[in-house]
Amino acid sequence: MEQRVLGRTGREVSVVGLGTWQLGADWGTVSEADAHAVLEASVESGVTFLDTADVYGDGRSEEIIGTFLRTHPDVFVATKMGRRMEQEPDNYRLDNFRSWIDRSRRGLGVDRLDLVQLHCPPTEVVEADRIYDDLDTLVAEGDIAAYGLSVETVDQALAAIARPHVATVQIILNAFRLKPLDEVLPAAAAAGVGVIARVPLASGLLSGKYDRSTTFAADDHRTYNRDGSAFDVGETFSGVDFAVGVEAAQAFVDLIDTVGPTGLSPAEVALAWVWQQPGVTTVIPGARNAQQARANAAAGDADPLPPAFLDGVRDLYDRYFRAAVHERW
Repeated sequence: MEQRVLGRTGREVSVVGLGTWQLGADWGTVSEADAHAVLEASVESGVTFLDTADVYGDGRSEEIIGTFLRTHPDVFVATKMGRRMEQEPDNYRLDNFRSWIDRSRRGLGVDRLDLVQLHCPPTEVVEADRIYDDLDTLVAEGDIAAYGLSVETVDQALAAIARPHVATVQIILNAFRLKPLDEVLPAAAAAGVGVIARVPLASGLLSGKYDRSTTFAADDHRTYNRDGSAFDVGETFSGVDFAVGVEAAQAFVDLIDTVGPTGLSPAEVALAWVWQQPGVTTVIPGARNAQQARANAAAGDADPLPPAFLDGVRDLYDRYFRAAVHERW
């Protein structure tokens, strides 16, 4: 699989990584055995980048990865911090940062974290000079190698990219959320900031496997967060209405059938579309079993997508989503 330099970290990572929210919580139950199988299958398939957070399963995801790292120490792990307390600007301070980082280091079993991302903080935090001074202090102290921000909006991403020591930004990008293509990706490329694309399958919509009658477990955020009552609704189906998303996903499948590519599943095509966007460093789909993990990784070997397909994706976005989501995020 192609490897790309992850922004100012200076480290190379695979163009398809692995998101591990589902190994902790909020996607239905994933057993510890299945979680380890997902990690093994991913790395065997060429994945070298894992993305996690301290709140995924209250640390369960980090701990599972920590066990895995004992036998796979060269895998790059990005974690996140900032959601163990209320999302109030005053809670984003150096003593809390140190506490959260120490917890993650214990969970992952490492002395220094490869990359720590602020976990979708408020805009006031994204724009505050003191935050970056504190993060620079943590790098100087040696507990983290680099830092970045995981954000909800394009404006937040652009504010982070403008900071001289931000290594990466993470943002939602998929065939149903195109706004980052306009400014974020060019700005990141110009600044040498890595881009980690999350929610690449729109919470599974782009797999083409759902219809309007599809249901999810009660502890799956695709059940309980459709209205954004638990966290930003943009994290669930990329903020698009489920029924509309199902209709658009079928149009996405029809587009593949009409103009190609051939030989790939809709999910693989959706992942290839993301990592082939200029400026993207890596895309982080989740996987609940080894088969899904291998299929995701296979997308990292896809040939360039045909121009007619790329044009068709923009047309689908304009028809189904632009009016509802473009200005919101």
